[in-house]
Amino acid sequence: MSVNAIITAGGTSSRFGKSNKLLEKINGKEVIKYTVEAFLASNVDKIIICANISIINELKNIFNGCKKVEITEGGSTRQESVYNGLNYSKCDYVLIHDGARPVITPELINICIETVKKEKALSVMTKTTDTIKEVENGKIIRTIDRSKLYNTQTPQAFEYDLILKAHEKLKGQSYTDDAGMVETLGESVSIIEGSYKNIKVTTQNDIALAEIYLK
Repeated sequence: MSVNAIITAGGTSSRFGKSNKLLEKINGKEVIKYTVEAFLASNVDKIIICANISIINELKNIFNGCKKVEITEGGSTRQESVYNGLNYSKCDYVLIHDGARPVITPELINICIETVKKEKALSVMTKTTDTIKEVENGKIIRTIDRSKLYNTQTPQAFEYDLILKAHEKLKGQSYTDDAGMVETLGESVSIIEGSYKNIKVTTQNDIALAEIYLK
């Protein structure tokens, strides 16, 4: 059974600063290279990077000679980028991962691969540890029971036909979470316990934290 990984890299890094965060170096290596190398060390068959057109040439240089890695243009939204990746290459199962999560491990990726073959749809998540408040007009309305709350991470993994159907039915909308699209179809999504180290690089402060984790 073939397993693809779609790495989203289509953003503009507007919250990060002037440079693209995926090309920012941590200990001498680009953020996106850490991410992709974890997938290269896993049991995926093909890695498809759906990239912002402005960094495609740089990515081709970084991954020159990596036979498993293919680069295609992303879309104007995350949802469009993933859809482009799904149409780029068919497979049996697909993992979808944020390019800006460089602390992902091959071990967790392989757990996702084995689990999705049984569950058809899953998301890596961590249990919420903070107390969550609902706020309206600057006032706390209520405290939400956090015992059932989880933070969504990636990878998310799906049976290929299922996630393709979700993208085709919900095309043109603004989902930022592929599991949410599958949920909208009425399908169940299982969870895998993730790691609090599996952070998403969004700001310069995240680079400093990722540097500690990646040493």
